Amino acid sequence: MSTRALTVTDETDTASFQVVRPRLFGIAFRVLGSVNDADDVVQDAWIRWQRTDHDQVRDPAGFLITMTTRLALTVGQSARARREILSGPLEVDAVDLGDDPSRVAEWDEALECALLALLEKLSATERAAYVLREAFDYPHRRIAAVLGVSEANARQIVTRARMRVRSERRQMVDAAEHRCLVDAFVAAAQTGDLASLERLLGAEIAEERSHQQLAA
Repeated sequence: MSTRALTVTDETDTASFQVVRPRLFGIAFRVLGSVNDADDVVQDAWIRWQRTDHDQVRDPAGFLITMTTRLALTVGQSARARREILSGPLEVDAVDLGDDPSRVAEWDEALECALLALLEKLSATERAAYVLREAFDYPHRRIAAVLGVSEANARQIVTRARMRVRSERRQMVDAAEHRCLVDAFVAAAQTGDLASLERLLGAEIAEERSHQQLAA
């Protein structure tokens, strides 16, 4: 094979990886709940992809997704073996995304996946408690004020939410509700002004309680 042919093949293989890279990052982030760990997994996948005989791979995207999922699960299992703690999808390490559009796109996709998981698994009350505690480090006393419950009850809700985040249960999610939560979360994270996020979470709780009263 000529040097030119090798170069073209290498460029094709690199392009195949780059196309699916944001999705790989999103998968790893959703499994691990850490930007840095997800970055490491994607980098490991890239190294393994370079060593792979691509002539034997019929579906590069499917191959890379499967490999990344397995790598992330292995990392996650090792982490849980080292530390017996629950880490949910919003336990995000501080990271400088810089001006790289691909990193920003990866972060956006990962955040959307993380918040979708919360919508799928948690009630409005649990979701509010979890987001405020895990993402913004609210004290339980302040969470209790937002939820309209006692501090002890707020602690119980946070604990229950952490457990349910790790469960397999899922429910259908309204796309508009997902978009509103993502936008409010991003605004709060960028500006430090959590008032709008608190109002959104409070409105969701009020709606949930209203439905519960009607069903009672």
